[in-house]
Amino acid sequence: MVTKPSFSSFTRRAALPLLAALALAGCGTQPAAPTADIHVMTSGGFTAAYNDLRPAFERSSGRSVKTAYGASMGNADDSIPSRLARNEPADVVILARPALDALVAQGKVVPGSQVDLVRSSIGFAVRKGAPRPDISTVDALKRTLIAAPSIAYSASASGTYYETELLKKLGIEAEVKPKSRRILSERVGSVVARGDAALGLQQVSELLPIEGIDYIGPLPAEVQRVTVFSAGIATASKQPEAAKQLIRYLNSPAAAPTIAKTGLEPLTAR
Repeated sequence: MVTKPSFSSFTRRAALPLLAALALAGCGTQPAAPTADIHVMTSGGFTAAYNDLRPAFERSSGRSVKTAYGASMGNADDSIPSRLARNEPADVVILARPALDALVAQGKVVPGSQVDLVRSSIGFAVRKGAPRPDISTVDALKRTLIAAPSIAYSASASGTYYETELLKKLGIEAEVKPKSRRILSERVGSVVARGDAALGLQQVSELLPIEGIDYIGPLPAEVQRVTVFSAGIATASKQPEAAKQLIRYLNSPAAAPTIAKTGLEPLTAR
């Protein structure tokens, strides 16, 4: 008497070659190992461009990017130097080049990892619908600053220039500095939009995204201060190769049009 093979034993035998083929092709049933997150700290000057670019990088790389925001300099709790001093996780830091170089000197950023991303100019804004003062020339700027009842400026690169150099250069420090307020941990444009300051000064790229204000223009060329914002790899990075990949993307020709839309001049790698 011949015993016929059962249906279940036949299907098991038939499945074996298919399973072997899938295994050889790398298509087994085991899930792929998850990729680790990349941690980024970025200052305000590059934030709008970064926020627009991040989703495309995440899609193409398959990695999730976690972000912390803060000023390039200063001792505010959320500034990038303060975050690094507390050993918050960081793979990539993006901030004003002089502040980045200071972090290299402090051993917080890998020497030679710095890549210049953009040039950023300083501009002014008023509350939406308010009269637009003239800042088209140095003399007009001086008159506008003297006439303004209150002025807000940032705690980062643009504000440092304003309070330590610009007012002295214009010869109006005594009249204007007492009515100027340094803004910590908030966008200057938000302060102006609330009506808490009549005039606000910050990087153009930080003013443009704010609702409730009118951007009135950049500082005149004679007194403009262009800041280069750059990226570097944190010495404590747990994902240095992924950090390099992200920086290459931010510095690529593909990223340049998005960067330019935010009021920055891209310094694209060639």
